[in-house]
Amino acid sequence: MASKDSPSLDLAPRVEHGSRAVRRLRRAGRVPGVIYGGGDDPISFEVDARILRNTLRDAHAVLEVKLEGGSTENVVVKDVQRHPVRGEILHADLLRVRMDVAIQAPVSIELLGADEAPGVVEGGVLSQEHREVTVEALPGDIPDGIQVDVSSLQINDTLLLSSVTPPAGVTFVDDPESVVIATVTPPTLEPVEDEIETETELVGDEADQAAAEAQAEGATSDDAASSSGGDTE
Repeated sequence: MASKDSPSLDLAPRVEHGSRAVRRLRRAGRVPGVIYGGGDDPISFEVDARILRNTLRDAHAVLEVKLEGGSTENVVVKDVQRHPVRGEILHADLLRVRMDVAIQAPVSIELLGADEAPGVVEGGVLSQEHREVTVEALPGDIPDGIQVDVSSLQINDTLLLSSVTPPAGVTFVDDPESVVIATVTPPTLEPVEDEIETETELVGDEADQAAAEAQAEGATSDDAASSSGGDTE
């Protein structure tokens, strides 16, 4: 069984299949899905879209699901398909898990103390290179997220996963020496005021020179026209 803090989700068996049936479900405010894995046959289900959305928002790594007329099972969310524009859930894949067998799962990374980092205070730009990492642990030990303190980062510093201590019972699957969590790059230099004034003056001088050349060409044309008229007389 999942821990007492694990959210529970009531599911209804899905009898009808096919694209038309799926469209009818979605119009009725319900989401189709499937439970698989664990050596048992896959089970198709449907669930209220609002309840599913709220459950996933508050969920930990493990969900406890109850099927009508069936038993309670522990699952993790394997995949959620969403509408590319509206963001609503279109389909959910749930994977059965045993609470005594370790699994791998992605976990989000939250940076703490970014505004206090000396590199940021001095004008550097802090970038979060990875927003999640893959961990391995018993289902009940997988954290909702991992918080990483970056308050000591200086300009040009790079924080690797190897500098992060995983929670008890949790192992990082990704290579700690190759996964970059965050970097602080130097600020982009902006033109100083003197340089801006110099560039403005150069542009002005070029414009004045062009105007003078145009005026000189005009005067030359007039002189040529006058000379030609005098010869005709």
